Amino acid sequence: MYQFFCDSNCELWHTTVKELGINVIRMPYIVDDQEYFYDMGEATDFKGFFQKMRDGAVPKTAALNEYAYMEYFEPVLARGEDIYYVTFSHEMSGTFNAMKNVIEQLKEKYPDREIRYKDSKLISLGSGFVTYYAALKYKEGATMDELDAYCDELIPHTATYFAVDDLTYLHRGGRVSGLSRVVGNLLGIKPILHFNEEGKIVNISKEKGLRKALTALLNYMKTKGSELDKYKVFVLHADCEKEATDFIAQIKTQFGDLDITLQPIGPVIGSHCGPGTIGLIFHAKEK
Repeated sequence: MYQFFCDSNCELWHTTVKELGINVIRMPYIVDDQEYFYDMGEATDFKGFFQKMRDGAVPKTAALNEYAYMEYFEPVLARGEDIYYVTFSHEMSGTFNAMKNVIEQLKEKYPDREIRYKDSKLISLGSGFVTYYAALKYKEGATMDELDAYCDELIPHTATYFAVDDLTYLHRGGRVSGLSRVVGNLLGIKPILHFNEEGKIVNISKEKGLRKALTALLNYMKTKGSELDKYKVFVLHADCEKEATDFIAQIKTQFGDLDITLQPIGPVIGSHCGPGTIGLIFHAKEK
């Protein structure tokens, strides 16, 4: 028997996590010198968080230490169960170095137990997309070998795009220069970010204005979308619910009545993309 794990950077909603019986590793963020751990939206003040960013607060994120991973993993192994963990992209954080060190320690202490992890090579609800469908297989009784095969097939077909409203936050993270930030904001430039096959986030387009940025997202979905009637579509927003709701109406006008979930971006991911960001996740022919 094994337990299924995800981390809060997959951003599945707290009710979904509970329904699927997923164990969550909560990732930290710091705002106003106070550390929090994302609770999958259960008691998160999304509006308050993004308003603080608009008012000049600079939230930070951090990697978990080895002690934290030990607290999550060891009790499961101690009671005679194994672990399967779908992670967010290893290219996005150094936290997995601590995780791997802990796994090596636990292998020595519990040689008959197994800990497997699968790098989704995605973040936010891109990782959540993979986690959700893998967890359904887990609930159906899939073995860890079967989950490995399933995730390996699904990950290359999970497309994740973000239209970013304000370049200030990407500049803080070192993704655009100071000059690009100033000029881009003055011109209303909205970068389109995407996860590549290696799990790295890349800037694939720059659109002038939100309307053109969302049209670009629709075009990516039109070009790359696959089996859209079989899989969920996720639309994310960082305190811009009206714009995201209007975007969903555009999706349904173009693609029909798909199973679309609207959800806020959490504080950990939001610390990097900033308020006004809209994300789109869907099943694709290829990333």
